[in-house]
Amino acid sequence: QVQLVESGGGLVQPGGSLRLSCAASGTINSINVMGWYRQAPGKQREPVASIFSGGSTNYADSVKGRFIISRDNAKNTVYLQMNSLKPEDTAVYSCNAVVRTTSWGPYGVYWGQGTQVTVSS
Repeated sequence: QVQLVESGGGLVQPGGSLRLSCAASGTINSINVMGWYRQAPGKQREPVASIFSGGSTNYADSVKGRFIISRDNAKNTVYLQMNSLKPEDTAVYSCNAVVRTTSWGPYGVYWGQGTQVTVSS
């Protein structure tokens, strides 16, 4: 019913920047919160940043001041601008969205397939 597709990952040198995008499509009535998570090899998935439909945001302490999350509600798309990247930012980044497919139904959580971000010289 709802698909999330990420793009923008890749290899970047320490100190560099990348911009991730995640577009939601399908049967969408409304989207509450959209967010980014990441999972490094051998570690648990952790939240990176989230943004509500009204624009309020939350960030993990490890990325505050370096990453910026934004959202285009008209396009059902969330972005993650990642600056001053560090090797420890290397991970698979996945987006999720809390979506209502009808005006009367419950919200459901949907996930993208993930995109690899590698920070290395």
